[in-house]
Amino acid sequence: MSLNHAQAEAVAHKEGPCMVLAGPGSGKTLTIAKRIEYLIRKYKVRPEEILVITFTKYAAKEMKERTRRLLGEEAQPVTFGTFHGIYYGILKWAYSLNQANLLTEEEKYGLIRQAAAKIEWEELEDAGEEKDNLQELAIEIGNVKNNCLDIKTFESIRFGAGPFRELYQAYEEAKQRLRKLDFEDMLLMCRDLFLKRRDILEKWQQKFRYILVDEFQDVNQAQYDVIRMLAAPEDNLFIVGDDDQSIYGFRGAKPGIMMEFANDYPNARQILLNVNYRSSAHIVNGALRVIGHNKTRFDKEIAAKQKAGETIHVQEVKDPVEESRYVLERIQEYQSQGIPYSQMAVLYRTSLDARMLSETLMEYQVPFTMKERLNNIYEHFIGTDISSYFHLAKGEQERKYFLQIANRPNRYIGRDSMSESKVTYETLRNFYCDKAWMQNRIDQLEWDMKMICNKTPYAAIQYIRKSMGYDEYLREYAVYRQMQPEELMAVLEEIQQNSKEYQSIDEWFEHVERYKEMLTEQARKSRSQGGEGVALMTMHGVKGLEYDTVFIIQGNEGSIPYKKAKSPDDIEEERRLFYVAMTRAKRKLIISYVKEKTGKA
Repeated sequence: MSLNHAQAEAVAHKEGPCMVLAGPGSGKTLTIAKRIEYLIRKYKVRPEEILVITFTKYAAKEMKERTRRLLGEEAQPVTFGTFHGIYYGILKWAYSLNQANLLTEEEKYGLIRQAAAKIEWEELEDAGEEKDNLQELAIEIGNVKNNCLDIKTFESIRFGAGPFRELYQAYEEAKQRLRKLDFEDMLLMCRDLFLKRRDILEKWQQKFRYILVDEFQDVNQAQYDVIRMLAAPEDNLFIVGDDDQSIYGFRGAKPGIMMEFANDYPNARQILLNVNYRSSAHIVNGALRVIGHNKTRFDKEIAAKQKAGETIHVQEVKDPVEESRYVLERIQEYQSQGIPYSQMAVLYRTSLDARMLSETLMEYQVPFTMKERLNNIYEHFIGTDISSYFHLAKGEQERKYFLQIANRPNRYIGRDSMSESKVTYETLRNFYCDKAWMQNRIDQLEWDMKMICNKTPYAAIQYIRKSMGYDEYLREYAVYRQMQPEELMAVLEEIQQNSKEYQSIDEWFEHVERYKEMLTEQARKSRSQGGEGVALMTMHGVKGLEYDTVFIIQGNEGSIPYKKAKSPDDIEEERRLFYVAMTRAKRKLIISYVKEKTGKA
């Protein structure tokens, strides 16, 4: 493939800092690979002096393979790696670090649990939401480190300043006792090593005289600090990225770092790869109109190499059920016209948005793959609550069912009253024999279970919601957890709507078990199919990929932009995320929104 003028200019750049702004589909991987070839063959740079940094192992492997095809064995000494891989290599050399010193994700979550228990923090008491809470806590801990912040002055908006600082300190102490590091520690250790040991820094500066960084818009402050130190004093730093595709703010990435590059390197060359070879002109122009509303960005014009093509189609649907049917029908139609399933993708903001569609595709046996695990709605704490109520309504006495719902809504029933493996209403009454008001609450719970026992699942859930006060409980819980009540109500509503098809609680339990088996089977198929199906993935997960036909579903406020995005910076990141999703499409882009969903389209 021949290079266009801008690509050739980037490839031929010789020395000093250079920033390449590479729009979607502009051939940046080819440009980087050709630059490596040019450095070695034209400028006679020794291959072992070249360092190429990417954000994923897959990207590093792809870049290495592309370069190997150009250079053959000459490419072998070039170092390709992720940020974490490079830092690990440096620390392994300096401190004899090995894999046993690194925390696995499971170990990290375990230490966070221990830290929360140590400070008696209630955030993790809810087993149904524990996984989400652990992930958010891990991200928040990472943010402190990635942005080189002082925990003593850091104020967590999500978890509260004081409690989060306590948990952070308890987590760090537990980690140090085990003599373990998390990924963010490696970054900070590398930074500190270079700051304190000039001799070690100079060794690595001499080893890597030419540094190329892909997807530079995704770097965080600590990564940038280390790269700047490593590139000095020659500053042969060649960065490639697109500020409009900076979508990892939750990991500490900031598009502002890319915009500050010119200030940090006043003599830096700036090159714009502004020809999109991937998408039709209609798609390119539509995406530019969206991203043009952002204020924090480089002003750039992108030209489409392809013809105008089909216009972007926007579809209004009544509800998620109708949306799933619509997408299914379009997939079947396009497949019959010769578009392979593997050239179609359905994108959404969160995995929650994909549940209805995945069920429909499984029902009609349309093959699909998922990068992210599809969450089982019945494993959400609300699903577990409903299931526990149904088990008790059937007369079951396992302690776990009582523990799950005893105080949802609050009945003031203590855990110490449920100490045995089996719990009965009589044992509860005996425990509270001196409290008439508690006797009444226990009597009411027993009466409620008898009331829902013979109802249809739909009517039983309605009784739990309205007569037993579960809706009000969820609203109070949302306020306590600083969540949007609509988020929880949407989960409950979906569970109730799905229950309409079943006439008894036993039938509903059979459905729940079948659904679990279907998800397990689908996960197995996703692993074995190797991409031979419609791709279902989040907008974050599709970064770097492309498809002939792209569907973007749930195009409503609350989904995209996400309901938690409040600040102007958050909204701009959501807009960048939507821009990334739009620019994955080559020929067809279909955006659907739900008319009856909470939130505007």
